[in-house]
Amino acid sequence: MTAPSLPLAGRAALVTGGGTGIGRASAEALVADGASVTLVGRRADVLEAAAEEIGATAPEGAEVRWASADVADEAQVQAAVATAAEGGGLDIAVLSAGTGTLGPITALPLEEWHRVVESNLTGTFLAMKHAANAMIATGRGGAIVAISSIAGVSSHRWMGPYCASKAGIDMLVQVAADELGRQGIRVCSVRPGVVQTDLGDHLIGVPDVLDDYLAQMPVSRVGHVDDVAAAVRYLCGPESSWVTGVALSVDGGMHVRRGPDLDSMARMLYGDEALDGRKPAILPDA
Repeated sequence: MTAPSLPLAGRAALVTGGGTGIGRASAEALVADGASVTLVGRRADVLEAAAEEIGATAPEGAEVRWASADVADEAQVQAAVATAAEGGGLDIAVLSAGTGTLGPITALPLEEWHRVVESNLTGTFLAMKHAANAMIATGRGGAIVAISSIAGVSSHRWMGPYCASKAGIDMLVQVAADELGRQGIRVCSVRPGVVQTDLGDHLIGVPDVLDDYLAQMPVSRVGHVDDVAAAVRYLCGPESSWVTGVALSVDGGMHVRRGPDLDSMARMLYGDEALDGRKPAILPDA
């Protein structure tokens, strides 16, 4: 392939949550267009395998590396960003690491709130902070894309920490876009709907929940990681050079309707009395 067919040739990217799901698909899309990518996540074995597989089909000049890090640990994030920026700086950051939970607000243990918010929101903040500093150091600008969710804009009963963390990501993106635009750094988010991933499969696997999800989508199908990766790739590339501060919904149009009915899942886990507020619930064993 020649240089004109590789619009991201010569650019360096960081992808958190890059070993699986949306993060991995986004990394694959960036590498396919010539970017060198550093995959970041907690599981070294998963990252190493993903880097080897993606690198096997990378075009000439595109490298795939990995760095193990917990995105809620600032020192680890800073070290991972330094690895991604070695040899020429950083141009792109995709912030995809995250987790979820299910349970009523009246019963949710504080530690479960902290676990989700630290991974999703604090982790996004830390990766954004250090990636932006690395981009500023080069003087050539850059693009940051955070993975939010339809749950950040539409209520999902029994998913309070997840919804709040994703809404926080969208506002963080707006503020960062406002602050960093003068440095030539664009910051956006993508809001996926229900997608076939390790996290999404828990929802897809419950028939009445899946049926309700599909009923809320004008384009009624479960999403694929490549659907989201295509949006990420657009927001990272030169085609979107005048786009910043946006939250792009990739959800089959679900954002124009409502979030899903998750009552059946929550009742299986917690029981009718807990969900109806008649007695405190006990978080089920993980």
